[in-house]
Amino acid sequence: MEAKVQGLIDDNKVMVFSKDYCPFCTKAKSLLDSKGIEYEVVELDLIPDGKEMHAALKSISKQNTVPCTYINGELVGGCDDLYAASSSNKL
Repeated sequence: MEAKVQGLIDDNKVMVFSKDYCPFCTKAKSLLDSKGIEYEVVELDLIPDGKEMHAALKSISKQNTVPCTYINGELVGGCDDLYAASSSNKL
């Protein structure tokens, strides 16, 4: 499963791991949308192997929470990290 998660990170310029019900995930995706940034998203709570994928993501990112956002293969982090990157024009 780690190879699958790493493949998603490697194959997408902007990759967001999210949960559909999470308000922080919604806020992070809204920020990307408002900036016209295209991204791939995996809603971990809506897919059959979401729990396994989330466990693999935790192992790779060392981050326990979602959203977990990668840009150009680099971990940006969660919602606050994404907003901080936006505020400093690093997004």
